[in-house]
Amino acid sequence: MYHFLFVPLTLGLSIIIAIMETVYVMTGRPIWRQMTKFWGSLFGINFVLGVATGITMEFQFGMNWSYYSHYVGDIFGAPLAIEGLMAFFLEATFVGLFFFGWDKLSRVGHLVVTWLVAVGSNFSALWILIANGWMQNPVGSQFNPMTMRMEMTSFFDVMFNEVAQAKFVHTVSAGYVTAAVFVLGVSAWYLLKDRHVELARRSIAVAASFGLASALSVVVLGDESGYSVTHSQKMKLAAIEAMWDTEPAPAAFTAFGFPDQEARETHYAIHIPFAMGLIGTRSLTQQIPGINELEQQAEERIRSGILAYDALMTLRSEKEAAPEAVKATFERHSADLGFALLLKRYIDDPREASEEQIVKAAYDTVPRVWPLFWAFRIMVGLGFAFIGVMAYFFYRASFCGMRFPRAALWLAVVTIPAPWIAAELGWFVAEYGRQPWTVDGVLPTALSVSHLSIGEVAFTLAGFVLFYSVLFIIEMGLMLKYIRKGPYFDVSETTAWMEERAARNPRSGTAAQPAE
Repeated sequence: MYHFLFVPLTLGLSIIIAIMETVYVMTGRPIWRQMTKFWGSLFGINFVLGVATGITMEFQFGMNWSYYSHYVGDIFGAPLAIEGLMAFFLEATFVGLFFFGWDKLSRVGHLVVTWLVAVGSNFSALWILIANGWMQNPVGSQFNPMTMRMEMTSFFDVMFNEVAQAKFVHTVSAGYVTAAVFVLGVSAWYLLKDRHVELARRSIAVAASFGLASALSVVVLGDESGYSVTHSQKMKLAAIEAMWDTEPAPAAFTAFGFPDQEARETHYAIHIPFAMGLIGTRSLTQQIPGINELEQQAEERIRSGILAYDALMTLRSEKEAAPEAVKATFERHSADLGFALLLKRYIDDPREASEEQIVKAAYDTVPRVWPLFWAFRIMVGLGFAFIGVMAYFFYRASFCGMRFPRAALWLAVVTIPAPWIAAELGWFVAEYGRQPWTVDGVLPTALSVSHLSIGEVAFTLAGFVLFYSVLFIIEMGLMLKYIRKGPYFDVSETTAWMEERAARNPRSGTAAQPAE
């Protein structure tokens, strides 16, 4: 989640600066080149911090999650390797040409470089989210009892996993909204201070149009993510909706309420009839199972998984000499092996688990409901708010002569942190809602960790918090410094062009008031 503070702005700004430079190449107007360089400098600061925090995450797999890396590394490592070799190298190579190639490349050549940076940034997100999508919906793989590891059976299935694809388009759209709100807010601040007016007005026009399309797509694609969760992570969906009991189809959507996990009910709930059934199933006849029913199913799968675990131990000891009946038993119940591993929290050998421990393990499959319930609703509420903000500024930029009330400009400034809040809440819902699994239905989180003492974990965590805090202070200091400094590239060329333009057509100059 800390790493993702930097990712969305990188994803969105890379596209926005590519759009701005495209306008520069098409029109030859130096102000668009100045805009590209200015927003590009902020992109560069953020890009460096994103790389620093991202590389650290790669090391964590080996340091803190060693059994996870051993158990699923053959699958999870493939998209990460492709991301590094294909996308990150592309992005990192051409970002240097973007900053230092302005006077060494032709206009079109530099524009190609800028778009390659944008493509590389988004390709990085694609492969990372394919890896994460597999953790949510582990398709294209199977467990090998001889090696005691998950192995890939179909790279095509892993790559085109419906959860991964829905997560990718939803996540990058959220990044586009983040960048659009950032550009809009900074530009609004310039107008309030009556500084860099022409750059700010044009930046608002780009941000509002790009942001409106992105905000609309976030809502549409978020709905698609919800639909995919209905198939792959039923417990997550039930927890998000605080749906304790299975309702007759089509289920209602709980717009408001206070989930009570102990009582297994939602107090003061306000329901929207039929909405959840339509969102989750695209039908009026298909049921969405509730938490209580899913917990009972988890208990049944734990008992089935114990049979798989017993057969696995026989296969491990007797290998090829194992009876065919044992192999057949493992094949029948292997899909539930992960549920038996949930018992490892309570007992070393799942076969010796008591009824009470089986019930506890089944209850563990229910994540804590109220944080998911409210995180999801705040995220969705912010998503619709972004649509309203972007639609308003798009209207004012397109049909009101770039005149914006001061109250609206202040709203744009204070809205800057909101997309980061929404994005972090989205990741919280995705990852916390998956618990107790690292790989859903396959590998429990409790088994994934390295054998580290509490002291070792606390010491390294404190070190990361300290180091990242320093980086964050540096990031904020540099961003604020360069925002206050404003555009300092091509100042004389742009000023001369603006003066010549104003002399030819006085009504097109900066005489118009930027804010009402």
